[in-house]
Amino acid sequence: QVQLVESGGGLVQAGGSLRLSCAASGRTFYSYAMGWFRQAPGKEREFVAAISRTGSRRYYADSVKGRFTISRDNAKNTVYLQMNSLKPEDTAVYYCAGSTSYSITSNADEYHYWGQGTQVTVSS
Repeated sequence: QVQLVESGGGLVQAGGSLRLSCAASGRTFYSYAMGWFRQAPGKEREFVAAISRTGSRRYYADSVKGRFTISRDNAKNTVYLQMNSLKPEDTAVYYCAGSTSYSITSNADEYHYWGQGTQVTVSS
């Protein structure tokens, strides 16, 4: 199994940037497609971005496309989410997740391992 720990959240002003990191333990990080999800108070968890095992394929929610970038460094067992041009509606707890599926997916049910989440707050 793999354990995931997010970091890098915080409070920023609208228009600012943050980079989230997700550190994975275990010996098979390279075999997992990775995704980022977020959940705002009173709302359901929503898909943000996903990346394939090698990093060759990326998939973004329409709400963040062009502003967020997902990347990974398999040698460091880490996946990143670079968030630019942040908006107040981006405020949420952000979770990273891993999937053994070969194809990247926005379906949370296909992600088997989850981190504890990191809070991102964007002020206007």
